[in-house]
Amino acid sequence: MKKTDSAPPLSPTIQVIERMFTLIDVLASHEEAVSLKEISAQAGLHPSTTHRILNDLTQGRFVDRPVAGRYRLGMRLLELGNLVKGRLSARDAALVPMRELHKLIQQPVNLSMRQGDEIVYIERAFSERSGMQVVRAIGGRAPLHLTSVGKLFLAADDAQRVRAYASRTGLPGHTKNSITQLPVLERELSKVRQYGIARDNEELELGVRCMAAGIYDDQEKLVAGLSISAPADRLDEGWLAKLQATAREISSALGYQGNDH
Repeated sequence: MKKTDSAPPLSPTIQVIERMFTLIDVLASHEEAVSLKEISAQAGLHPSTTHRILNDLTQGRFVDRPVAGRYRLGMRLLELGNLVKGRLSARDAALVPMRELHKLIQQPVNLSMRQGDEIVYIERAFSERSGMQVVRAIGGRAPLHLTSVGKLFLAADDAQRVRAYASRTGLPGHTKNSITQLPVLERELSKVRQYGIARDNEELELGVRCMAAGIYDDQEKLVAGLSISAPADRLDEGWLAKLQATAREISSALGYQGNDH
């Protein structure tokens, strides 16, 4: 009688993904562009299968074909790698200063970055006793125009990009305070540019207000935002200077040498 405890066969989709990773690993082991024949042999795949998968990867710029029949890793991987590097370095630089700021104010301190039309929360310093009902989980997302950090990123865009964002998303609202009209958003963003800080006045969650300052890298590019969130009646304007000083400290650690934004 045959044994029946062998692993179930892989679904075709998973198999293709596994083969794709194998091919990327093969290309990563070579500095120069490699021939289809050599890649197939090293991956243990039939040349026609290898060719088909490499073709798809080339379409997505994960693989580059400098000359016919030869392949190397593509620029899309560099772009993604730089994104990851940027997140890691901003997070690493922010961790200790964020905790120090939290100790001073005893309210949640969030680090967020832009991803497309949303911000994503990548780190948080908070204590259970802070009395906040809303906990934005790390990895959580929110629309740019409803958040203090999101407004920092929109304010860094030109007018045309802001208009494109508004038409793409339709500026949906979450509360009665949400900004859902482009002219109102444009006025808000001009204040953000003027003062270098952004606010969320119960626009994402009723009962919660936020203030945010930008974090900049050595190219003077806005890479993240640091925000304090607190119950609406407890947000203290005295925290603003501390927030800005912490954001400057993190920016300096990333090599930023410019003036205050």
